[in-house]
Amino acid sequence: MNEKIALISGANKGIGLEVARQLGKQGMIVLVGARSLQKAEQAVEELQAELIQAYPIKLDVTDPEHIRSAANRIEKEYGKLDVLVNNAGIYVDHEGTDVDVIRRGFETNFFGAYALTTSLLHLLKLSPAGRIVNQSSILGSIGTILTNEMYGRASAPAYTTSKAALNAWTAQLSIQLRDTPIKVNACHPGWVKTEMGGSDAVMEIHEGAETAVYLATLSGDGPTGGMFHKQEALPW
Repeated sequence: MNEKIALISGANKGIGLEVARQLGKQGMIVLVGARSLQKAEQAVEELQAELIQAYPIKLDVTDPEHIRSAANRIEKEYGKLDVLVNNAGIYVDHEGTDVDVIRRGFETNFFGAYALTTSLLHLLKLSPAGRIVNQSSILGSIGTILTNEMYGRASAPAYTTSKAALNAWTAQLSIQLRDTPIKVNACHPGWVKTEMGGSDAVMEIHEGAETAVYLATLSGDGPTGGMFHKQEALPW
């Protein structure tokens, strides 16, 4: 199969849907992952209306059975995976700082991405140029939140620590894959007008998707093991 296959988790709305749209417009087959199959199907209808090859996948990244099913389907139908965008994420800090809240943040933002990626790694290795994009945040950059007045304004331990863990694992995974063609990077989309970002955000959704799309389509001499906003490397 010459066409590139991309799976995007949390792709039924917001940045994830826009990443699927932009990759689809580049000719990729996009697999739209969402916790609800109905929501995935609705997003796919929207993309197919734009002549994008899009297909729905029921995918809750905290559900091992969903992950197994997705991996089996991709292997059976396509035999490989070229792009994985770990976009699914939650912000639960408004619910407090109880340990169960922190665990919920980690389950989606870190462990979900870890579990999905490791289940699909054998298919990414079958691609001539596999790309893994972990949707992170500058709020996971410890030095930045300690020194930047805006980012250090409020405490959000579930979100920031889970994204910091995602960043550290991105670097570790790049070491693990250094002898393969696979590139893995973390992405800071910016402050975007999504449900999470709110209406005061300064970036439109199409702009917020641009960094993930850039990292998903890197050339062979592109970077790996970094965190980026647009094409600018950011500090861990």
